[in-house]
Amino acid sequence: MAKTSRRDFLKATGVSVAGAALGGTASSYGRILGANDRVGVGIVGFSDRTRSSLIPSFAKVAGPLNFELVAVSDIWNRRREEGAAYIAKLTGKQVAVARNNDELYDRKDVQAVIIATADFQHAFHGVEAVRAGRDAYVEKPMAHTMEDARAIRSAVKSSGRIVAVGTQRRSAPNYQRAHEFIKSGQFGDIVSVEMTWNVNQPGRWRRPKLVPLLREADTDWKRFLINQPFEPFDPRKYLEFRLFWPYSSGIPDQWLVHQIDTVHWFTGLPRPRSVVANGGCYCWRDGRKNWDTMTAVFDYGSLDDSAKGFQVVYSSRMSNSAGGIKELYYSNGGTLDLDKNQITSAGGLTEKYAKEMDAKPNLLPTLSLTQLAGGMETSADTGADDATVGNVRNWLESVRARKTPNADIEAGYSHSVALCMTIAAIQTGQRVGFDDAKQAVILGGRAPHEQT
Repeated sequence: MAKTSRRDFLKATGVSVAGAALGGTASSYGRILGANDRVGVGIVGFSDRTRSSLIPSFAKVAGPLNFELVAVSDIWNRRREEGAAYIAKLTGKQVAVARNNDELYDRKDVQAVIIATADFQHAFHGVEAVRAGRDAYVEKPMAHTMEDARAIRSAVKSSGRIVAVGTQRRSAPNYQRAHEFIKSGQFGDIVSVEMTWNVNQPGRWRRPKLVPLLREADTDWKRFLINQPFEPFDPRKYLEFRLFWPYSSGIPDQWLVHQIDTVHWFTGLPRPRSVVANGGCYCWRDGRKNWDTMTAVFDYGSLDDSAKGFQVVYSSRMSNSAGGIKELYYSNGGTLDLDKNQITSAGGLTEKYAKEMDAKPNLLPTLSLTQLAGGMETSADTGADDATVGNVRNWLESVRARKTPNADIEAGYSHSVALCMTIAAIQTGQRVGFDDAKQAVILGGRAPHEQT
């Protein structure tokens, strides 16, 4: 993992700690804007995610809240030109282009930004944004090293900026109903969770037609690397970064964080007690370094009561799509299925087996989360779905009201901790724990109930 201190991190952004005191139009707009004043939003990184989901989601909700896209920043000339053209076609309005974020933050008409750059850049660019006095929507993962996770949480807290993270399930009505049902106590204690994310897409995260078109002269490789060790220009790592550490961990960065975030949300637990992982590149031998198949097992539970807890089994493969995307929560009384959006008695304690122990049967009623939520797309939808629209809307409303968004910095920090623990388990083959005093991953960690 990258050994980047917070001081080095802030230095790398071009902002000193002393310069964190905010002033000027951009930093103070949240205190002086009236309800009808327009908020200008800049795009940081015109990526596939920005194009396919974030900008369309923004366009659906920005008008009534009086937000407007005004600029796009990208270090590759092709992407920033495509971004400006795309926004103009979608909105009918021309936007400014910036070659980098220094140019973007020199603009007084940019008061907030949507950040959708490479996985390893999210925290760095989030720090840049809040230190420049801008509110931000930061795509997930928020951070995949603890250094970066600590840096962005500290920066956001000291800045007072409104930052939302792109774990959009927190703004999906079906997940909100599931959360309410569990928190009400009606579901009972969670005893186990099973999560899968399976696809069969050889081209997933590959850009074979685009890679030959990227020339070093057309971008800024040094800015791309930001706080990572220098290596020579590599267009594959630039465009197919999800296949290569330290630019991404692949499956954990992209998919696991969405699902493990719901565990933290539903239970109120800030992190796993321990993580183990196994896997490899079993099918797609195309030069990638990040696994195409993995299974991770998480021990969760009270950090003070070692007797109480549950296990999360997460599996993902990119070579066979059977099973698809699933999130199954189990209690002694039944099952919460977030693919089918149902709560049922499946697996609950029946009368036959309860009698053997002079106990009462425990069977949950059958309930539809979709009906309770007023209709909702399934968890497998990763495009411009209702959840993404809802999460972007919630961020805009939070910016306007200066309130904490659904997917806030603490939620992002928690999923970053779980992600960093998972990456350490992958890279070392060891069970991984966490030191709360140091806020750091520890190798060889054991679950509290196994300690003597």
